[in-house]
Amino acid sequence: MQRTIVADVSSLAPAAARPEARVAAALSARMDRLPPTAYLWTLVLLISLGGFFEIYDLIFTGYIAPGLAKSGILQTTSGALFGMQGFAGFIAATFAGLFAGTFFLGWLPDRFGRRSVFTFSLLWYSLGSAVMAFQHTADGLILWRFITGIGVGIEIVTIDSYVTEMAPQHLRGRAMAFNQMVMFAAAPVAAILSYWLVPTQLLGLDGWRWVILAGSLGAVIVWGIRRAVPESPRWLVGRGRVDEAESIVARMERMAERQTGAALPPPLAAVEQPAHRRASLLELWQPPYRSRLVMLIVFNLCQAVGYYGFANWVPTLLIGQGITVTKSLLYSFIIAIALPAGPLLAMLVADRIQRKWLIVGSAFVVMVCGFAFAQMKSPALLIALGVLISLAGQVISVCYHAYQAELFPTAIRCRVNGIVYSASRIGAMMSGFIIASLLRDFGVSGVFGGISACMAIVVLSIGGFGPRTNGLKLEELNK
Repeated sequence: MQRTIVADVSSLAPAAARPEARVAAALSARMDRLPPTAYLWTLVLLISLGGFFEIYDLIFTGYIAPGLAKSGILQTTSGALFGMQGFAGFIAATFAGLFAGTFFLGWLPDRFGRRSVFTFSLLWYSLGSAVMAFQHTADGLILWRFITGIGVGIEIVTIDSYVTEMAPQHLRGRAMAFNQMVMFAAAPVAAILSYWLVPTQLLGLDGWRWVILAGSLGAVIVWGIRRAVPESPRWLVGRGRVDEAESIVARMERMAERQTGAALPPPLAAVEQPAHRRASLLELWQPPYRSRLVMLIVFNLCQAVGYYGFANWVPTLLIGQGITVTKSLLYSFIIAIALPAGPLLAMLVADRIQRKWLIVGSAFVVMVCGFAFAQMKSPALLIALGVLISLAGQVISVCYHAYQAELFPTAIRCRVNGIVYSASRIGAMMSGFIIASLLRDFGVSGVFGGISACMAIVVLSIGGFGPRTNGLKLEELNK
């Protein structure tokens, strides 16, 4: 018979008197002493494969732009700031959907579990993409882009919390970096498929439609392997499903001993959550979460404009620097190779250098290289600077995905991630209109002026107000 603990999360009794707090603390302590093993990395890999198609969906946005313009469905620029018949409207629909998914549906994985929602969101993405690929009007294309984005938005917050909760404290930075490396391996795949397919037609369909369909079909395949991924033990304990959590952690311990050939060390000192903690969003307005919430909303809003202002417009910016359409797609593929390489480099330092300072340093690199990019005409230098901007952007992505998931308690982690991440979706949604306007009125130099202003705010918000997190238990960060 399953042993169930009924958790009174609003109880004011002392922490030592609450059995669910002791169980959760002991289980976390057992997980945090686990060494890096092939089994642990495999779990992170399987979760990350689901995110591969999330990134594929986001990255191909920029690469299919020339094909959309050539087909006559969308225009490269809009006549008005918020015009929906241009490519900026397509980008806006993408991130409007992401906003809806993260802000309004971020509570789903906290309610129904990381594993179930992970599967559900993949199916949502596959179906939405398949329908979107066969749209022939701007209105239909933008509507289904929005619907597909909702599924992707749910998936993003689920994966971040999933990886954070499955990884031991000494591996969180590297686990998230590995997660991002696997996910962003989709970038060169999207780029090379676009290079091959966008300028052509196959079986009577424009090439950009095949780029979208490839992601839809791939996500269905990944859904089939999700059976090997267990639910988060930390989430299970919070829902009173102690026996299931114990079984999963015990298997992780057995696999660690089998693969290392040595007995595990004693569990680390357990850290219980204070008795006043409540699984409620009202908790966000108590210290220390209030300042963290504001800081991350500001950060997400600005980093998204800077990040997607470059990533979604690489081919168009290269064309603005005098590169032809076909060559711009080829050069964009070369630049896209840096996207999975960035997390690979971040794995070397993600748990050695404070994540907040990696974010600050990388934002500064984007500023410097962006100004240089705007002045260059040489293809080799444009590619080199594009690679550096992409590398720096990926280091920011690796660090902040781990960083914001660490700063809030398990019971509301996905919901809060959804709230702060939704600010990123607003910034990304606005980025299409902002970049299109800057490109039209001020050229490539104006684009990077806007990107640099956003990165300056990133430096100030994280550098000035972000706490240190490396090497600390999740429970220590949320006392």
